Amino acid sequence: MKINHKPKKSLGQNFLIDENIINKIAKVGNINNNKIILEIGAGYGSLTSALVKLNPKKIFAVEKDKKLALFLENNFKKYNNVEILNHDILDIIENNNLGKNITVFGNLPYNISTKILTMFTLINKWPPWYDNLILMFQKEVADRIIAKKNTKDFSRLSVLVNWKFEIRKHFNISNNCFYPKPKISSSLLTFNPKKNNQYKFKNPKNLEKITRILFSNRRKMINKNFLKIFNNNEALANKLNLKLNKRPGELDSEMFYKITKEYEKLLR
Repeated sequence: MKINHKPKKSLGQNFLIDENIINKIAKVGNINNNKIILEIGAGYGSLTSALVKLNPKKIFAVEKDKKLALFLENNFKKYNNVEILNHDILDIIENNNLGKNITVFGNLPYNISTKILTMFTLINKWPPWYDNLILMFQKEVADRIIAKKNTKDFSRLSVLVNWKFEIRKHFNISNNCFYPKPKISSSLLTFNPKKNNQYKFKNPKNLEKITRILFSNRRKMINKNFLKIFNNNEALANKLNLKLNKRPGELDSEMFYKITKEYEKLLR
């Protein structure tokens, strides 16, 4: 593919140019003629072209870069089922009016990939308006998303995202498959919303707060931060069967959810 557009660092633009990988990604969605697709960062329309061939009911291709959005409009004007949206994806997630049961694809801009995923996670109405997310991340970010406790990659992001999703890693993608060539490879993950989540919070941002505080000193024991949150109430740790000499990376995700539930009781 010939690219005549200088990629913008400010938008985190790295265009996927390997056709084999593009077709492989498109097939992950099991697209049929009843499917509505939202594509994040359509760029030059490489993935859009592969998705159109699968004959979905509708493709909303989002591209924030105005020049690229105009290019896409011209390139896909013959397709009645493709609509180009020259918008910021963060606004679309916040104010969704595209419908329900949408499959979301995205080669996410590196600079805001975790912000986009967090917004999808913290949507108040659950199950959400989308069926599933098929998203590409830098490999190091993907490793943090799927990490388990007692591993170096286990983080706030692991706890937050696994609260709402069943996550599957499909494959890694070489940095040679992009223009401009990034320094590291990427990974493709799918996120299927958990329909019945036993941990429901009054405000999902409380989980963000708890993980932020407890992971603020990930090499140190959680005792000081835990007692600071709960006004030195050690009895609560006993109730949770939580040993305060543990480090945050040694706790499983479920413990963070239990701690957040207790925190919300304080706020009544």
